[in-house]
Amino acid sequence: MGRPREHDASTRLALSAAAERLVAEGGPGALSVRSVASEVGTTTRAVYSVFGSKDGLVDALAQRAFELLQARMDELPETDDPVGDLVEAGASAFRGFVLGHPSLFRIAFQRVVPGLRAGPELTEARRGALARLEARIQRVKDAGFLGRKSVRQAALEFNAMCEGLANAELRGTTLRILPEGEEELAWRHGLETLVRGFRAGAA
Repeated sequence: MGRPREHDASTRLALSAAAERLVAEGGPGALSVRSVASEVGTTTRAVYSVFGSKDGLVDALAQRAFELLQARMDELPETDDPVGDLVEAGASAFRGFVLGHPSLFRIAFQRVVPGLRAGPELTEARRGALARLEARIQRVKDAGFLGRKSVRQAALEFNAMCEGLANAELRGTTLRILPEGEEELAWRHGLETLVRGFRAGAA
């Protein structure tokens, strides 16, 4: 019989969740191999066994961020309104991910924790999330609303708008930019304005 694996997928998930909590509660400086192990009630050996190093742990957290974003995109229904579906991808899927996992957003998009190496698994997860966004933008292009702008260029601009809105909302009461209680509406208005710009270019 083969030797059973000492640390399985449940251990990986527990360690990742602990690392996410630590960053959420104490900021990037709270993340260390020792603190993650202590949070779960295990040894540093478990962290090294699963992730290889602290850098590997940071990579895994960023990878999880893009996988969660993919999952939220996949949950969105496809309607006969490609423009509305694109706005929904930002105002619902992207914003929902940000509000549900703000520390993962900061790790994956804002690079607040040093050591992110973007290895093959993280790169693949990021490509998967981008591919889902581009698929929605391709539908906008097929409807004749993208003009000469490429799908990739539109995707980058749309993503940049989402990141900016997310950063503005996560500030909370400190240097508040979005109107309190109207954050989702601000997302929708901002994204609708951006997509109208795509359509104006098409005209």
